[in-house]
Amino acid sequence: MGLEERIRSLSDWGEKMTLVGSLELEQVFAKAENKNRWFTHANCANAITSILPWLTIPTLRAWSSRYSISYKPTNKTVGIVMAGNIPIVGFHDLMCVLISGHRAKIKLSAQDDVLLPYMTSLLSLIASDFNKMVSYEDRLTGVDALIATGSDNSSRYFEYYFRNIPSIIRKNRTSVGVISGSEEPAALHELGRDVFNYFGLGCRNVSKLFVPENFDIDCLASSFVGFQNIINHNKYGNNYDYQKAIRLISGKKFLDGGFFLMEESKEVVSAISVLYYERYQNTNHLADLLKAHEEKTQCVVSANGWVNGSISFGTAQEPAIDDYADGVDTMKFLEGPY
Repeated sequence: MGLEERIRSLSDWGEKMTLVGSLELEQVFAKAENKNRWFTHANCANAITSILPWLTIPTLRAWSSRYSISYKPTNKTVGIVMAGNIPIVGFHDLMCVLISGHRAKIKLSAQDDVLLPYMTSLLSLIASDFNKMVSYEDRLTGVDALIATGSDNSSRYFEYYFRNIPSIIRKNRTSVGVISGSEEPAALHELGRDVFNYFGLGCRNVSKLFVPENFDIDCLASSFVGFQNIINHNKYGNNYDYQKAIRLISGKKFLDGGFFLMEESKEVVSAISVLYYERYQNTNHLADLLKAHEEKTQCVVSANGWVNGSISFGTAQEPAIDDYADGVDTMKFLEGPY
């Protein structure tokens, strides 16, 4: 199967996945949620919707044209270890492998083993050649390269076990937001999407804010009020109650937004339902703070992307096709040589 055939097949795949309201897909969403309560219908639908802009012929052509991709399969096998924090979080890695003409051996997370197999079954109906290009495995053996996403602890295992082959190994990351203090409430509401989408479980979710010294942090509670129904989700609500209780018992200072907690901290990775914040004195101080956390930061959001290298509030979970995780160009890696 040549590159153009792969592009057309992936585009057709995207068209099939637009049927978010179909009975069949609704049943798949229900099965995913029964397996993992964090994977609500809305979160599954959002995950599908976020990848659809990638799966068009013009986008796939423009993207793939930047790389030296063979027009025939390379007969290389790439292992993919997928995370399970949000639905189909490893889809981009699979898409990169397929458009490059490689075979994919996938180790799914037990938390996310419903949606992607369903999606690839549709792809096989579009082009039977993909049956030979995608397989799901309990153990990854006989691979020529590896792309693995996991925790800081699991990354050490990957680095040792796959030390003799080329690899991309990703660790824990999170995202941060920057407030200038001049934002309108509507802009701060958009920031709320970056905080609360997927219950804050994604590496592109904002878990830490940098705010000016004189910023009234209390105003965020009213700006985020449109997301208050999140507290009705049993697992999220339990986390909120737990985090609030341990702070009350320990005497820690915090602000209660009614469905989320805010705490001043120099840390960047916060617990579910907790949003850290830290004050900066000026733009130079801000730049130093962002630099200090660069290794742990997936993306930075600000109003209209005013901070250099940042993206606009509300767009953290809508990455472009070439917005690679950890800033590592997956397609360049897949060019080899192996």
